[in-house]
Amino acid sequence: MMAAEAGASRHTLAAYRNDLEQTAASLGSALGKASATDLSRLGEAWADLAPSTVARRSAALRRFYGFLLDEGLRGDDPSAALPRPRLERPLPRILDEQDVGRMFAQAEDRAASDQPIAVRDLALLELLYGSGLRASELVTLPRAAVRKEQPFLILRGKGGKERLVPISSRAQTAVHRWLELVPAGSLWLFPSRNTHLSRVRLFQVVRRLAADAGIGPDRVSPHVLRHAFATHLLSGGADLRVLQSLLGHADIATTQIYTHVDSARLVELVNARHPLATRGR
Repeated sequence: MMAAEAGASRHTLAAYRNDLEQTAASLGSALGKASATDLSRLGEAWADLAPSTVARRSAALRRFYGFLLDEGLRGDDPSAALPRPRLERPLPRILDEQDVGRMFAQAEDRAASDQPIAVRDLALLELLYGSGLRASELVTLPRAAVRKEQPFLILRGKGGKERLVPISSRAQTAVHRWLELVPAGSLWLFPSRNTHLSRVRLFQVVRRLAADAGIGPDRVSPHVLRHAFATHLLSGGADLRVLQSLLGHADIATTQIYTHVDSARLVELVNARHPLATRGR
C-alpha cells in the first residue's frame, strides 16, 4: 500500500519496515494483534530514544493500524495510545558564503588537473549548492537528466513528485565537463561500479572537500549545502513560495524554517518596507 498508493520511496519503505520490526521486538508479541494497553507501554520502552525517532515510529504505527482497520483485518485502531512527543524543529546548520566560496576554490583547483574524480567532485558540489538537490536526488540522476539546450532538470523527488530544478550556467559547465568522462554505457550521471554513487560516498566526498578548505568536516554534509542554497537565496531576495518550489517541499511550513535562520534580512526588510519605518517621531 505504501509503495502503490502512497508512492513512498524505497528509503521510506525501508524506514517504515525498520520501525515496525523494532516495535515488534520491543513488544515481544505480534504487532498486528497489539492492544492499546500494549502500545501505551512503548513510552517507557522508547524513553532513551530521541523525540524525533519516537515521533517517526509512532507515525509509522498509526499508518500501519489505519491500514489494518481499512482492510478489515482489525475491528479497532489502538494507535491513540501511542506516545506523542512534542517536537521542536531545530534550526538547520548552514555555512556562510565565505565558507562555501573556500570549498569551491579548492574543488576548482583540484579539477584544473583534469583528473576524473576531481572533475566529478566539482560537478557534485555545483549541483548540491547551485540547485539545492537532496543527496538521494543527486546520486540517482540519470545520465540523460542534463542536456545542453535545457537550463533545468526534471527530477522525481521525495514522495515520487516531479519538479523543475534550474541549473546555473556554472553548474552546466561543470556537469558537461564531467559528462565527457562518464562511460558511454552508464545509465547514471554519477556511476559507481554497476550502479550509481551511494549517499554514503557523497557524504564522504563533501566532508573531504570541506576539510581541504579548512572547514571542520563535522560542520558539513550534503544537506548542509542544501540548507546553504536555501538560506543564501532567501538572503538575496528570493520569494518563500519560489523557494518552496525549488526545494520540493510539500508544505510551506517546512520552508519557513529558513526565515528564522535569516533573521538579519527580516529586520532589514521591516525597517525598509514597513509604513512606520519612514514616519517621524
